[in-house]
Amino acid sequence: MKPLWVVLTALALVLVAIPASAQPVISAKSGMVAKVQGNVFLDDKILEDSATHFPDVKEKQIVRTEDGLAEILLTPGVFLRLGEHSSIRMVSNRLIDTRVEILAGSVVVESDDVVKDTNVTIVCQNGSVTMPKAGIYRFNTNPAQLKVYKGTAEVELAGQHVTVLTGKMVMLSGDSGTLQHFDVEDTDFLDHWNRQRSEYVAMANVSAAKSLVGSSSTYSGLGWGMGTPCMGAWGYNMYYGMMTYIPCSGMLMNPYGYRYWSPFTVMRAYYTPTYNSGGYRNGNTGGGFAGNSGRGYSTVSASSGGYSGVMSSRSSMGSSAGMSSAGSTSSASAGSSSAGHGSGGGGGHGR
Repeated sequence: MKPLWVVLTALALVLVAIPASAQPVISAKSGMVAKVQGNVFLDDKILEDSATHFPDVKEKQIVRTEDGLAEILLTPGVFLRLGEHSSIRMVSNRLIDTRVEILAGSVVVESDDVVKDTNVTIVCQNGSVTMPKAGIYRFNTNPAQLKVYKGTAEVELAGQHVTVLTGKMVMLSGDSGTLQHFDVEDTDFLDHWNRQRSEYVAMANVSAAKSLVGSSSTYSGLGWGMGTPCMGAWGYNMYYGMMTYIPCSGMLMNPYGYRYWSPFTVMRAYYTPTYNSGGYRNGNTGGGFAGNSGRGYSTVSASSGGYSGVMSSRSSMGSSAGMSSAGSTSSASAGSSSAGHGSGGGGGHGR
């Protein structure tokens, strides 16, 4: 039985059977609109939220929000999320040179994985920004500024090169490139929604990665497990009706501390160690796979479509509580630090 998802890479496009009502995703470039909420437009066409159809943003097209939010997939592992009353132009949608211009409002770029031979550049007024490390990057246009909540940004500004580290910000409207400190716990509705989406996408990874286990034709098409460099891929999770990210190999944690599993490691998420009365893990008979027992890895909870939940070292309850109001759009800010960026595990691969 073929897995019910779609995976995309720059090197290959693998199209696998999905439910009859679903629309196949056929683009292998940056710019897939994965989520819309409220009033969102692609040029002058309003976008409807769908669990089966994900439109592409072509070069020179503009995505704008009114009372709405939007999530756009860029290179594998990099998300761009627009706040309310914001707009961006897709300058280039090539994976080797993705360029996005922010025209108005606020945008968060969440980089969960930095994949070889891909590049993302964000242009905002006078600044041109690249993000060589996994992290969370907030762009505003009024005033024009970049805030690095986590990670490292390289900024070209009026002929100057500026490196911006975690907890620092730089104005993008002038030419001074002076760095300023800001409070990473000072967050608003867009930051909270970004974190909520990050959690949902990572939750969807588990069963999506599991659906690839044993699919040798898929591995061959993507270059996975062939002894040659490969890249991560976007995947469709039919149980959640959404796109997720699947690393090339191993396991990685994104800047919030949420886990992504590859098909080669995902079965660890289903393994349940057991302990004897002294609190020590038993030997060869001390553990097994959760299966129908309803129990799984300590950070994974059961769901109707397999398993979900992805926190690495802290409970997701704190962040979920702070983000529960993010189910509908609102311009109101929320200052709770529990929904802020905090100090999750850094993005990057683990083996």
